[in-house]
Amino acid sequence: MIKDVCNEPGILAFCCRHCAYVAADLAGSMRLRYPASLRVVEIPCSGKFEVIQALYAFERGVDGVMVAG
Repeated sequence: MIKDVCNEPGILAFCCRHCAYVAADLAGSMRLRYPASLRVVEIPCSGKFEVIQALYAFERGVDGVMVAG
């Protein structure tokens, strides 16, 4: 789980494949740092994001959910 990595709140970021995920990938290529408690998940489109996905993440212990498009 995300909390095992550090003591910071665990955040799950659902990123659109065509927009936000490309930016996150570029940040990794540029070796920019972001908190270890942040996990990025690629989704086909932010418009297809369902609330049930966030609820499932909260059930699994995530502290916050972000949807980026």
